[in-house]
Amino acid sequence: MRQVVLDTETTGLEVEQQHRVIEIGCVELLNRRLTGRHFHQYLNPQRDIDEGAQQVHGLTRERLAKEPIFSQVHPEFLEFIGDAELVIHNAPFDVALLNAELGRIESAPKIGDRCRVLDTLALARQMHPGQRNNLDALCKRYSVDNSHREYHGALLDARILAEVYLAMTGGQAKLTLSAESDTVRSRARQAAPVRFSGARITVIKPSENEMAAHEHVLAVLDKASGGKTVWRKL
Repeated sequence: MRQVVLDTETTGLEVEQQHRVIEIGCVELLNRRLTGRHFHQYLNPQRDIDEGAQQVHGLTRERLAKEPIFSQVHPEFLEFIGDAELVIHNAPFDVALLNAELGRIESAPKIGDRCRVLDTLALARQMHPGQRNNLDALCKRYSVDNSHREYHGALLDARILAEVYLAMTGGQAKLTLSAESDTVRSRARQAAPVRFSGARITVIKPSENEMAAHEHVLAVLDKASGGKTVWRKL
């Protein structure tokens, strides 16, 4: 399964006020593992940037003046996302701004025409109702290091969101097997088998509350995977 974790920075918050995308950052997940492939592009918005937005991401119109405009890079962007599932925090905002950019280009598809979208903010609110669920709060909750995040940046935030998403849905960003771990596994295979004949095994049945909590987690994972979880098929 191919997923692309995506984030944008913009000149402001309102599509109706013709605000523009000024940075796109994407990282690729393949079968729930970071591949190292990414797409990153700064963009010339050809308009002023709201002061409030500038305080968030630190990007100025002067800094972006020599960057390409969206229409010049949209083929590369669309090629990278392909038909992957997009993982976005507060997806309606980013998708609306990206669709507005694509709408300025003749015959360009909309995001929903190519990709499914998973909104991690909606997922976090379902998993943690009544709590703060912005990216900083989720980093703290899931022990994801964001200490290097002085300003918001699309690629940096996409990488952080990828780690948060994998932690939220019970996965790993990567699996590293060292030579030492190979040695440990080899010794384990050579160990003498343990005989359990005559041993009594105590089975503790879960309570109704525990079963309900377990079913909730399974439902969240099932939704996040698009209904492709194995336990629903068994």
